[in-house]
Amino acid sequence: MSWKPMHGQVLLLSTAQALLQSATVMVMTVGGLAGSQIAPDPQLATAPIAAMFLGTAIATVPASIWMARAGRRTGFVAGALLGAAGGALAAAGILVQSLLLLSLGTLLVGAYSGFAQFYRFAASEVADDAFRPRAISLVLAGGVVAAVAGPALARLGGPLLQPAYTGSFLILAVITLIAAGLLIGLRVPNVTEAATGESRRPLARIVLQPTYLVAIFGAATGMGVMIYAMTATPLAMVAHHHDLSDATLVIQMHVLGMYVPSFFTGSLIARFGVLKIMLAGVILLTVHVLVVLSGTGFASFASALVMLGVGWNFLYIGGTSLLTRTYTPAERGRAQAVNDFTIVLVGLAGSLSAGALLHAIGWQTMNMLLLPWLAAAMAAIIWLRRGEIRLQAQNSAPAR
Repeated sequence: MSWKPMHGQVLLLSTAQALLQSATVMVMTVGGLAGSQIAPDPQLATAPIAAMFLGTAIATVPASIWMARAGRRTGFVAGALLGAAGGALAAAGILVQSLLLLSLGTLLVGAYSGFAQFYRFAASEVADDAFRPRAISLVLAGGVVAAVAGPALARLGGPLLQPAYTGSFLILAVITLIAAGLLIGLRVPNVTEAATGESRRPLARIVLQPTYLVAIFGAATGMGVMIYAMTATPLAMVAHHHDLSDATLVIQMHVLGMYVPSFFTGSLIARFGVLKIMLAGVILLTVHVLVVLSGTGFASFASALVMLGVGWNFLYIGGTSLLTRTYTPAERGRAQAVNDFTIVLVGLAGSLSAGALLHAIGWQTMNMLLLPWLAAAMAAIIWLRRGEIRLQAQNSAPAR
């Protein structure tokens, strides 16, 4: 494959994704620990992590709509600067022992993530039709770096300054500034809604397309199931007498399962078709549930969480690829905003419900509740696939 300008742009976006994911993994790693030092109530210790997810939910729709007018580069640089400000504000919160400031800082890091959700769509916009699925998956492959770098940077910064974890958030601010500098070099085709001159369909007409509905349902299923199970895993492992190092290793294996397949998911989509890969993702998530039911040993947790990660990857990348078929350049801002806002809300619901359900019904039973959801996702993908086959047969039938 000869090197083309679009390959350089995808590499830039993949690097930016690695920096973004490193920042969010850092918050996941030390946000609760930092919060526990200054929270007036132990139940509020994880408020900084919840604030990050809330920031993403708040920023996703405005970010998409604004970038549809101002352009990708402007939006992505602004988002990274929000992340840098958030890291500095969080560090200040730790210094002055203010949980509110710490949480406001992580809220801004979440807003940065809200802008960065669209890196994968930017990759689809710089790539040609043949390279598009690979471009989307290669951008998400940046998460492989984050799986290693995020926890390492968080631990490095923990004792660097006092109070503990101040240095972690200052390091976060630095890496997001680096991301802002890199993104200045982004060159996405200027197809803002204001510049296209194209008419736009009503939003309901876009969203109610069968392909759009299956795309959003598939990606939201992958995200919701993944966050639901991942959030509960460390608590479940400790409850089943595993130590914290075992839980950390399982989460790291899970994150690698999420992102390592990105190096070949795009090629699989190009070869087998996006719906088959999404169906494989649902099957892998079902395997996750079955492995969970096999026991509560380390091997069970580890293999289940790897299946969970790979299943998410296939559904998330597949859903993104499928979604790009459903809108014109003039419609992309609203179409992508509805998609990503829905996914973020489903993920937020999964994270908020996981702890309560784990406490109420246990690790294995809470995973069994996923089976009807996965069956519905499988049925939706098969339904769309059959519809496409019927349409192809009609189009290929000789005219009478």
